[in-house]
Amino acid sequence: MAGRRGSRFAGDRGLTARMVMTMFFIGLLYVVLVGVLLAVARGSWPLIVLLVGGLFVAQFWFSDSIAAYGMGARQVTREQAPELHGAVDRICALADMEKPKVAIADSDVPNAFATGRSEKTSLVCVTTGLLRRLEPEELDGVLAHEMSHVAHKDVAVMTIASFLGVLAGVITRVALWGGLARGGRNGNNQAGLLIMLIPLVSAVVYAIGFLLTRLLSRYRELSADRGAALLTGRPAALASALTKITGQMGRIPTRDLREAEPYNAFYFVPAFSSGTSMARLFSSHPTLEQRLDQLRKIGRELGRP
Repeated sequence: MAGRRGSRFAGDRGLTARMVMTMFFIGLLYVVLVGVLLAVARGSWPLIVLLVGGLFVAQFWFSDSIAAYGMGARQVTREQAPELHGAVDRICALADMEKPKVAIADSDVPNAFATGRSEKTSLVCVTTGLLRRLEPEELDGVLAHEMSHVAHKDVAVMTIASFLGVLAGVITRVALWGGLARGGRNGNNQAGLLIMLIPLVSAVVYAIGFLLTRLLSRYRELSADRGAALLTGRPAALASALTKITGQMGRIPTRDLREAEPYNAFYFVPAFSSGTSMARLFSSHPTLEQRLDQLRKIGRELGRP
């Protein structure tokens, strides 16, 4: 998919197609979930529409703030983090992109993530653990990877897609605990059956949405690796960063990794690695071997083994 007009990140039609398909099926799931709720609570449809719309707007417009707050990220000025700002400036100049907000999270987990629905609202955050471990060229590769997500707009797509699970859970609670089940308690068998379907439909919607976002997430990570390697011209530096971070993860306390795990889909590398084939199916990232193999091929193409 081509990034915004003027961005020098390599295009990726495969990513574009996958994002379009993901959004189509996510939209279809929204319709199914809301349709079931409307069938159960015909007289409460204004409340349902208001709730769905309100949650969606809140998630989409405040996703960057929510993610930053959840990770304990704090925005830093050029005076507070001159080397980090300098690295972000280099990547923005190479990519011909607007500079995102720059943040640091106080965590020993070596990682980075990007959020934001557009370049103007984007935020790139790195952890203190990442800054301590990476050399300047490796840091450039990681930042280019994160900026590729912003340029390709897959951050916004992932934000919308991940919202489905939140919506399914919240609306199920409202439907079951908010007085929408009066028909079932009053002996209306049809309404009672529909009410019983709400948790089932919500679970199915959540499961399908989860798998769709995982499939997209794995591909977008490979796409971001490719975009970063081609932009910087140093795939070996990105491969070194990946290898170093993945190796260091084993030394991080399990408690810290579990705190970071909910943000796996947005992180540079997952907090927990996926060893088995079943775990890989649900993983938000491709395997390290897949990522390194792609970077080696790009290195050969560029004449830089």
